[in-house]
Amino acid sequence: MDSDSQVRTDCFWQPSRPTAPTLLGLHGLEGSSEAHYMRGLADKAWTRGWNVVLLNQRNCGGTEHLSPGLYHSGLTADPIAVLRALHAELPLTRIAIAGYSLGGNLTLKLAGEATTTPDLPIVAVAAVSPTIDLALCVDAIEQPANVLYQWNFVRGLKARMRRKAALWPGRFDLAPLDSIRTIREFDDAYTAPSHGFGTAANYYQLASALRVVDRIQVPALIVAAEDDPFVPASQFTCDAVRSNPMLTVSLQSHGGHCGFVASSTEAYDGYWAEARVVDFLTATLSES
Repeated sequence: MDSDSQVRTDCFWQPSRPTAPTLLGLHGLEGSSEAHYMRGLADKAWTRGWNVVLLNQRNCGGTEHLSPGLYHSGLTADPIAVLRALHAELPLTRIAIAGYSLGGNLTLKLAGEATTTPDLPIVAVAAVSPTIDLALCVDAIEQPANVLYQWNFVRGLKARMRRKAALWPGRFDLAPLDSIRTIREFDDAYTAPSHGFGTAANYYQLASALRVVDRIQVPALIVAAEDDPFVPASQFTCDAVRSNPMLTVSLQSHGGHCGFVASSTEAYDGYWAEARVVDFLTATLSES
């Protein structure tokens, strides 16, 4: 993490089990630790005996004032810095990471780069509707059928940039902002140059977890849907994914984007993917 940057986490610790396994949750584009899937994941994991850490990525969750820079889909340095800080303080005995959408890409990229973090006891990861091929996903969201999804994301990104510029005067040029209509245009104007990628195309290539999923050496779960409107299922059947025996792909016919639900009961709220992730990660503990 940059020396001038800070992030905020929401932490939930087992009161009588300081050495309990720890789950780090990573949200999606324009999300936060308050997203319903983050809170649902935390509730299910904590109930199963996990410590839980929910990370607000840079500028998310009302943290624009904590960091002069922006976040991006492959910024693994921030979650690693959080885990190292916690590990130095506690320490952590077993770590799992779970991410949604953009956070899912981040999760799998971090796992693929794990040779750079041998000091952290990462035992398993899980990703729900992960955008592991960023270029493919951006192509998909630009289709006419997804105009409302794109409009909503872009509206949030532009509003955040205006808040950011107000908090950090002179750091960001807002002149291009009014003409931006797509995520690709936003990334070309702001995300890519601010992190040294140059162009959105180069950013998508270098930040995609697809480049490193073949290197993942811990149990990894991918939950995705064939009817996801902007995370094409084809990225989860490619050779890089299928050739790695550590990867388990749960490809559902229905579920859309991070929308996996089943019939609820008095003991089960129906959010199937959250339960599946926690079940998978918990099962790995007995094997680690």
